[in-house]
Amino acid sequence: MGELVNCVILKKEAEGLDKAPYPGELGQRILENVSKEGWKMWMKQQTMLMNENRLSAIDPKHRKFLEQEMEKFFFGDGSAQVEGYTPE
Repeated sequence: MGELVNCVILKKEAEGLDKAPYPGELGQRILENVSKEGWKMWMKQQTMLMNENRLSAIDPKHRKFLEQEMEKFFFGDGSAQVEGYTPE
């Protein structure tokens, strides 16, 4: 079991990530404040955003959009929702 973090997504202490999942300062903030379960929730959101908006991981504009959404998901007021999507 990894180190425990106070997860900003789950709003409770949970198992943290083993390493920063993203480069730079944002990745470090995620490592320190997001649990493995919280990261899985982002990965699901990111996949939905990429599929519904037809984003490409190699397009710099799309990567920038996803980075902004990731920051909002973890540290802001939430990531954009896909039109017509109802959360579980």
